[in-house]
Amino acid sequence: MRRSMVLTSLFFLTGFVSLGAASQEQQEQAAADRADVESIDAIVKAVYDVISGPAGEKRDWDRFRSLFLPEARLIPSGPRKEGEGIGCQVLSPEDYIKRSSPYLEAEGFFEQEIHRTVDQFGSVVHAFSSYESRHRLDDAEPFARGINSFQLFYDGNRWWIVTIYWTSERPDLPIPAKYLP
Repeated sequence: MRRSMVLTSLFFLTGFVSLGAASQEQQEQAAADRADVESIDAIVKAVYDVISGPAGEKRDWDRFRSLFLPEARLIPSGPRKEGEGIGCQVLSPEDYIKRSSPYLEAEGFFEQEIHRTVDQFGSVVHAFSSYESRHRLDDAEPFARGINSFQLFYDGNRWWIVTIYWTSERPDLPIPAKYLP
């Protein structure tokens, strides 16, 4: 019993020491604007801000990269193109940039948060962020709505995005009222 407690303590101590070292490494890898990473609200708003813009406007992908842990993932999910079931694709921030940049910059894209719920335990946060997407700011109606599920990490100095996992609303999957304004 005592040996098990010692091993468990060593496991957790090693994990916390390792997390501390990774946090310092992350800070050296990503130079974020302090205003973008000082709070949950700031980092979520920064994501929406950096991906949004009119057609023909380049996005600030360096700013985007600075919001994410190096190992972070972006995971869109929805009906499979083949029509059978639901699928998802796991992307790195770089994969997302390569995949999304041409569309965002050609079509114009403005995504706006319309509601958020947040659950937090220590340095771990889960935020459900309901959104509306438009091609132009003055579009009367969004062309899409959905929910971004943000997993965030606070290292004692700043917030990091660990994962953004999302799906769009569709006729068979309306956004529940509790996630709407």
